[in-house]
Amino acid sequence: MKKLFLGLAIMVSLLIGCQDETNNKQEIAQEVAVDMSDFYIETDEVASKGAMSNKCYSMKVLNRQVKENPGLYKKMYDVEYATRKFLNSKKPDGTPGGGNGNGGNNGGGDGDVDVEPIDDGLNISIPVYFHIVLPDASAVTNSQVQSQMNVINSDFTSPNTNQLPSGATDFINDATNTEIIFTLAGTFRHDDATSSWGTNDAVKQAYPPITPETHLNIWVCNIGGGILGYAQFPGGNSDTDGVVLLYSSLPGGSAAPYNEGRTLTHEIGHYLNLRHIWGDGRCRQDDFVEDTPASDGPNYGCPSYPTVNCKSADMTMNYMDYTDDACMYMFTDGQRNRMRAIFQPGGARASMLN
Repeated sequence: MKKLFLGLAIMVSLLIGCQDETNNKQEIAQEVAVDMSDFYIETDEVASKGAMSNKCYSMKVLNRQVKENPGLYKKMYDVEYATRKFLNSKKPDGTPGGGNGNGGNNGGGDGDVDVEPIDDGLNISIPVYFHIVLPDASAVTNSQVQSQMNVINSDFTSPNTNQLPSGATDFINDATNTEIIFTLAGTFRHDDATSSWGTNDAVKQAYPPITPETHLNIWVCNIGGGILGYAQFPGGNSDTDGVVLLYSSLPGGSAAPYNEGRTLTHEIGHYLNLRHIWGDGRCRQDDFVEDTPASDGPNYGCPSYPTVNCKSADMTMNYMDYTDDACMYMFTDGQRNRMRAIFQPGGARASMLN
């Protein structure tokens, strides 16, 4: 009998050992299977479909920052790796995969991809500081600042499926509430005679960000060159972290048709790790989001539906395109999950929740 029990104990130990080894191999396989083959920072110069090709300067600023600080590439890579690892771990079927979107980065967009919103248990509320830097800083009123806050809170929490064109049925399940909200922490006004600040972060150096680890800093000024705004992606230097915004793009400003506050919505998307919806390249360049269709460049104005590029209808109403403020009104579930991933423990913006 003792021999029988001993034999059974040995068999159980072997089975447990084999199970542990299998689990370890699966964990290693999951780790290795994070596909980073499509990761990029350097972007192509895509011919403009409209007159305002420099509406957003975020990617050009990123390219400049990487040239000035080569170590930034590794930081951006690590942020992307952590993002994809988190998203992979939440996939319903448990199968690992990369961050590729746009039909698997194959240059086509033939099939509709439906991404489920991830329930991560986080309550994300971002405190915001406005720095008004103008010859007359009172030219941007408190009412405009509050209207701008109202716009971003609405944009980040409203799916707006009722605004989709009747034929855009594939986009109905994609439109989402990101469950990210913003609170006004303070407004600082600086009378400064500088006529235009450019995109080299000079305004941030003159008026440094306040606690950028826990607050979103927004500089409202005249940028120059027809540029509406630019943002710093997660992983960059904290001394320059935040968003620079053209003063006349706030609600009620003079930068029509970009004066309904959607420039800030777009730039906060970059601040929270979203790329332009067309991937800043041709059909095979990706925005790392599964449920956004491939495209070969930005759209402008208020395009009719469908506007077809790369074998699929463009999501021209997405906040990460370049259409008029009145004609953009949605994020996707995939974009939602990607933004929220950087707030996970150890994430690039996790300190904002502490």
